[in-house]
Amino acid sequence: MVIPIQLENNENIRYDITIDKLPHLTFDTKVAIVTNPTVSQYHLDTLLAHIDAKALHVVTIPDGEEYKNLETVETILNELFSHKLDRKSLLIAFGGGVIGDMTGFTASLYQRGIGFIQIPTTLLAQVDASVGGKTGVNNAFGKNLVGAFYQPKAVYIDTEFLKTLPSREFAAGLAELIKMAVMFDREFFEFLETADLNDKVTLEKAIARSVELKAWVVNQDEKEAGIRAVLNYGHTFAHVIENETAYKTYLHGEAVAIGMVMANHLAHALGLMSEEEIKRVETLLRKHNLPVIYTVLDVDAFYDKFFLDKKSMNDKIKFILPNGIGQFEMRNDIEAAAVKKVLSGFAGAN
Repeated sequence: MVIPIQLENNENIRYDITIDKLPHLTFDTKVAIVTNPTVSQYHLDTLLAHIDAKALHVVTIPDGEEYKNLETVETILNELFSHKLDRKSLLIAFGGGVIGDMTGFTASLYQRGIGFIQIPTTLLAQVDASVGGKTGVNNAFGKNLVGAFYQPKAVYIDTEFLKTLPSREFAAGLAELIKMAVMFDREFFEFLETADLNDKVTLEKAIARSVELKAWVVNQDEKEAGIRAVLNYGHTFAHVIENETAYKTYLHGEAVAIGMVMANHLAHALGLMSEEEIKRVETLLRKHNLPVIYTVLDVDAFYDKFFLDKKSMNDKIKFILPNGIGQFEMRNDIEAAAVKKVLSGFAGAN
């Protein structure tokens, strides 16, 4: 299956997202694969067997969200310079969302920009991180605060790479699938409630629908001026959770799962979501062993960290909330007291 990205406001940017077996790729230029030891151990030989290039180099960086920073980007850049890549060279992001984000950001910087492609090996990266051109790194102030919108030349999604994915990582990717369904497609949500995602055909169908929805959003709004911000449902809360736990306690998708639950309770407080709908979302998250509880130790400190979110402007926090299941609202007019009251409900979580 091929899903096109064609940016409405930039006719020069078009690329395909291919969901199928990885094809043989031939490049008449130097190519550098950016990956980590975990992915290399299982899949690097497979990728190398599918690539012909003028010269091929492998750049291996440490595995983990804690290495998603400018220091690691500089390490990648130094490798590229040492191998004398030029402006026609190409990078391949071969790994999960961390690899994809850093490789894309590095590509945007190297000699003012070279091409890159995404070959995601985690479910989260396949359904979300590899699509749409968001690149960047974390810093002491928060997640993905340094980065660029920089689109890949192509995305190749092959579910064979998921066979070695730990169950916890697989579940983290499902959180992003559920996110898309709650925001945009009630029928898709109902499909996920009963779907056996351990079945390859069913999983590919779910991935394809999630990618279709994200492509539809990105094609309209590349740089998050409007509807693309909806993709951050659950993330405003999740980024604070990740920051408070130093990116070591939860996988990104796990934090997003908790963030969705928090957003749902805020939506309920505003009359946008019923208790029955909250329960349905939590039930689906729990079905896949995703966390739904987080203990807020300091409500005021948690709230203050919202202002480090990229969506906050003019001292106002933009919250992405479900309006039932399958619809959304973007709100920047919610009083601090209302938000803190919801957060207080998590202060006694256990």
